[in-house]
Amino acid sequence: MLVSEFHYDLPEELIAQQPLADRAASRLLRVERSSGCCEDRCFSDFVQLLRTDDLIVFNNTRVFPARLYGRRAGLKSHRVSVHNPASRDFLRGRVEVLLTRQVEQDPNEWECLVRPGRKIGLAEHLFFGPHDELQAEVVGRGTFGERRIRFQPLENFFATIETIGHIPLPPYISRPDSASDRERYQTVYAKERGSVAAPTAGLHFTPEMLARIRERGIETTEITLHVGLATFQPVRVEHVEEHRLHSERYSITPQAVEKINGAMQSRRRIIAIGTTTVRTLEYAAQGDSGEILRRSGQADLFIYPGYKFRVVDAMLTNFHLPQSTLLMMVCAFGGKGNVLRSYEHAVAQRYRFYSYGDCMFLD
Repeated sequence: MLVSEFHYDLPEELIAQQPLADRAASRLLRVERSSGCCEDRCFSDFVQLLRTDDLIVFNNTRVFPARLYGRRAGLKSHRVSVHNPASRDFLRGRVEVLLTRQVEQDPNEWECLVRPGRKIGLAEHLFFGPHDELQAEVVGRGTFGERRIRFQPLENFFATIETIGHIPLPPYISRPDSASDRERYQTVYAKERGSVAAPTAGLHFTPEMLARIRERGIETTEITLHVGLATFQPVRVEHVEEHRLHSERYSITPQAVEKINGAMQSRRRIIAIGTTTVRTLEYAAQGDSGEILRRSGQADLFIYPGYKFRVVDAMLTNFHLPQSTLLMMVCAFGGKGNVLRSYEHAVAQRYRFYSYGDCMFLD
């Protein structure tokens, strides 16, 4: 299967650069999987599309300020403006590091993406913060700017990250991160710190929307998958089957396992909020029974057309980049023809795309 089969044309002006003032004011495109029929709705209508015996599963991961700006040892760099840290003009000695995953065996080590990738070599020392609050050494080197760095031990590491780090907005948002992104690029139910990108389907929910779901007696539960490189890494091969995902850390509580397996046994509809929730549930149910068995670990399941879903019956998701693994997953769930036609419809109807954009519900 060719990666090029998952292309669609998107005018640049449809890429949302800012969130809406009201999270629930987003538009929602409902897509009926069996027929491919599209229906234009508002996200505030979402509760009306639910059944009272549904189980809704959320990803409660929390985004942290994973983008760091600093300098290389022995090279002086100009101070980076607090108001415009994402300037693409890399001056002598300046580096940008995006932390993507903490190494379990050594919490001081992180996998990351660095820029400029070609210049940062093994054993090089990096310094971050106006007073070099964080110091790290490059201890591993991969391709396409991937590195492993080891920070000098610091008791208040995450407090320091919160102070000097920046919210890792995706590259298609062509502006620096702002103070408001710390709240807005985060779901209202985020709890477990660890993601470098938001599970964006959840950004539409408000406390009022969650209250309406509870008032209808609809059951909900939460899992955790920390969004890392697997979610946003580009596909660099010609054939879909040749692509390999990075793994991402997840956990599912015993209470959530009981709810999910109970819904499956009683044939109730399981609705996944976002592609990260879909991947977690499907990975955790890879045993012969089809039930949730793997309660924690590293999920690396690559879902593309031909995959047989075991757990998820309906999905809420944002619109995804052309030729991305996320679009391939949605095509696997809703049918490639149905999904690509629905994307054409969304473009024609001027939906807002990507992280801060509108959403679609496939049921």
